[in-house]
Amino acid sequence: MFEWDEAKRLTTLEKHDLDFYDVIGVFDQDYLRLHGQSETEKREIAVGILNRRSIAVIYTMRGNTTRIITARNARRDEREKLDAYLAGRSEKE
Repeated sequence: MFEWDEAKRLTTLEKHDLDFYDVIGVFDQDYLRLHGQSETEKREIAVGILNRRSIAVIYTMRGNTTRIITARNARRDEREKLDAYLAGRSEKE
């Protein structure tokens, strides 16, 4: 189950051209999980591919619910880590 703040979804859609309704698709495929930074709660970053675009979805778990905080284009270091992760996964298959 996913949830988010609707005002934040609209801001992210306008600023980054990413809709939370779409970015949940990252969780349906292989993605790289990184630790996020927050003073108030444990956050994670899911780095994956959406429409041939590397994106980062910042989220936190609240019980069994994934709360999306924001989404953006993946940074260079995140893209490099994702590429290495996916290359390693394909070698194992």
